[in-house]
Amino acid sequence: MNFLKKFYTFFNSWTGTIIFVLLVIFFFVQAFIIPSGSMKNSLLVGEMLFVKKFSYGIPTPHIPWLEIPILPDFDDDGHLISAEGPKRGDIVVFRYPHDEKIHFVKRCVAKGNDRVIYANKTLYVSMSEGEDFMRKNYSKDDLIKLGERLFVKEPYKQKGIHYEERVDMDKLIEKYALLGQFAMTKINLKELGNAYVFDVPENEYFMMGDNRDFSSDSRFWGSVPYRLIVGQPWFVYMSFDKDYNIRWERIGRFVDSLENEEKFIKDDDSEDNLS
Repeated sequence: MNFLKKFYTFFNSWTGTIIFVLLVIFFFVQAFIIPSGSMKNSLLVGEMLFVKKFSYGIPTPHIPWLEIPILPDFDDDGHLISAEGPKRGDIVVFRYPHDEKIHFVKRCVAKGNDRVIYANKTLYVSMSEGEDFMRKNYSKDDLIKLGERLFVKEPYKQKGIHYEERVDMDKLIEKYALLGQFAMTKINLKELGNAYVFDVPENEYFMMGDNRDFSSDSRFWGSVPYRLIVGQPWFVYMSFDKDYNIRWERIGRFVDSLENEEKFIKDDDSEDNLS
């Protein structure tokens, strides 16, 4: 009892409170602000939310803002405690592979050993578990043979996922490919014509924004290794629009509700840019 009393007294002090808050930030929960429109209409610019850092293991802790690790990466996998990585369809917060101090949020659309094809504003995923798995878990209306391989056509049905007719993605892809900033390989398929393919390396993840035509994602800079996975968005604690008005209806909502319930799906053209 004496130990518990001392423990309680310590954590009621300023020093104890600061240590407690840092432990939570380092190991369990991190505040995150949606920086761009790549996830609209599911998550909006100006959403402030908490990220569960324990969703996919415990990432190696970093000092907030400075993003300096405070402990060694013992296993070179970016985590103090490793666990199963993101599932297909999860919204994930991760470190940008080309600048690990920057955090991105996208949807995981494919995992290691999957094959991804993107063509004509449509996503196709051939899953590593094989044809029997895809036939068992997806509607036959969503299955298609491309070459000799079975794919699931648009496997994710969350209401915020969308394309924009006004955007010429083929022209945009050509521009970035000429700059060496497009990660997929151009192929020609009799079923689709020109298409782009990417084989996801083992223990890596292919990420795409729900705002498909305004998202800088794995199509452009490649897949995300497990060591860069931070966690999963949890719930919104504050939300401002571009005019700094509070979106009261979104505060306290879990991300699962925001991405699946029609009343929360928001469209705001001002958020559209490749980001």
